[in-house]
Amino acid sequence: MSKLMILGAGGHGKVVAETAELMNKWDEIAFLDDNIELKEVNGYKVIGKLKEYKLYKNGYQYAFVAIGDNELRLNLINELLKIGFKIPILIHPFTSISDKVHLGKGSVIMAGAVINTNSIIGKGCIINTSSSIDHDCILKDGVHVSPGAHIAGNVIVGNKTWLCIGTSLINDIRIGNNVIVASGASVIKDIEDDVLIAGVPARVIKRHNIGGIL
Repeated sequence: MSKLMILGAGGHGKVVAETAELMNKWDEIAFLDDNIELKEVNGYKVIGKLKEYKLYKNGYQYAFVAIGDNELRLNLINELLKIGFKIPILIHPFTSISDKVHLGKGSVIMAGAVINTNSIIGKGCIINTSSSIDHDCILKDGVHVSPGAHIAGNVIVGNKTWLCIGTSLINDIRIGNNVIVASGASVIKDIEDDVLIAGVPARVIKRHNIGGIL
């Protein structure tokens, strides 16, 4: 039997589980989550806590991290790979993805998303509902593209950057690592690392790092 264990049973985890089920590749899907009150979510069992993933190595060949925090998601994917779990790519059937697109391990492509030719999606990315990525883009590891965000052609988005809901990026620009692009922002120029940007056109609001706002 082919079994999939999903780390994280929150809202994002529920959508990930439904996407996985629609792919018809797994005989069983179960969650790990730190909410001890959860025993079942949408018919899927919650079998343990997040930190207990090593205990399930013999029972579950595949594991997927469904956690919104980009840093934590990538760290967990790397730990799972180290101990021998297979990390799938999850693709909702209602997507449009060129066969010339590269998708990294642990990435999920949600319903209505479009990814056009020769784009590269890194490890552990979230390409959320009804978002679009045009030709020749590069999204590095741990990028989150929120629902309704749109990226024009030939854009590079750095590691662990978050494009919030409804953002837009014009063509031929570079977005740095650990950038937060606020909801509805329109980005029309290159953006440095470690900043929060917002507005139309987008401008730097704050600098930040992994530990918080500077």
